[in-house]
Amino acid sequence: MTLPVIASLGAGRMGRGIAHAFAYAGHEVLLVDLKDRTPEAARRLADEARAEVDASLAMLASLGAFDDGARPGILARIRCVPRGEAPAALARADVVFEGVPEVLDAKQAAFEWACAHLRADAIVASTTSTMLSTQLAGFVTHPERFLNAHWLNPAYLVPLVELSPHPGTAPAIVARMKALLEAIGKVPVVCAAAPGFIASRMQALMMNEAARMIEQGVASAEDIDRAVRYGLGFRYANVGVVEFIDVGGLDILYYASRYLAQSTGDARYASPEIVNRYMHEGRDGLRAGQGFYDWKAIDVPAYRREALGRQLAMLRQLGMLKPPGTVQGD
Repeated sequence: MTLPVIASLGAGRMGRGIAHAFAYAGHEVLLVDLKDRTPEAARRLADEARAEVDASLAMLASLGAFDDGARPGILARIRCVPRGEAPAALARADVVFEGVPEVLDAKQAAFEWACAHLRADAIVASTTSTMLSTQLAGFVTHPERFLNAHWLNPAYLVPLVELSPHPGTAPAIVARMKALLEAIGKVPVVCAAAPGFIASRMQALMMNEAARMIEQGVASAEDIDRAVRYGLGFRYANVGVVEFIDVGGLDILYYASRYLAQSTGDARYASPEIVNRYMHEGRDGLRAGQGFYDWKAIDVPAYRREALGRQLAMLRQLGMLKPPGTVQGD
């Protein structure tokens, strides 16, 4: 089977990370530099890009992720393409990821230039972390084949990729992009064209709250980070946020939110209307058989065992799973 040829518009950090991820999986990758450079400058950029990917691969191999003997073959699948050679290269691309700086004019210029050379059946995606697919779709020749694909850095390592189509994106294109990403070991999720997508929107709230607690003298930076690494991060790596609401019960979130909003005098802690509505409808989560998820057909003991198994596996990985009687008295 011939794998799709991947092109990355822009040879910066995101482009190199995407090139790494696809080349590792076996794809031919074209790392396209959109800037006009002298031949010497183009060679220097190509050397820097390949050296960065090589260093990442070497680090992974040293940690036992794969046999280091495979590293030259992975690198050989990445071709750095200067702007002058890009038209012919882009004509071969099946899927294109745009990764130029987060400036609207730069995005427009990159899409308009690339689309003049791409095949009509190529899938085009932006990796933007801030702009909406509805803003960018008009810059693409075939908007039905366009969507946002937001990777999290480092792109070669973090599994999540947030897919955000616009209303005109063909459903088949979303399905093909999901399948492409899943095939290389990524976990794609789909969200509407909304500021911050999913991860950045939640992350911004958490980071601001962490800074606010330091400002208010609630806790030190070190203790906040320990609370996240060994509490929130540990928990939500095993059970998603919405899943956790249902497992604990919406009533816990409902009453905790009321307490925080009243005691701090800050309305940002108030629960959203959907939580209030579900509470009054009796959709209290797992105990009630329905919350944000439908739990009626779930084997609850098996679910709890699986969740506990994931948590134990993380404790083992962290070296924190202690045998009985570890602490001895005087």
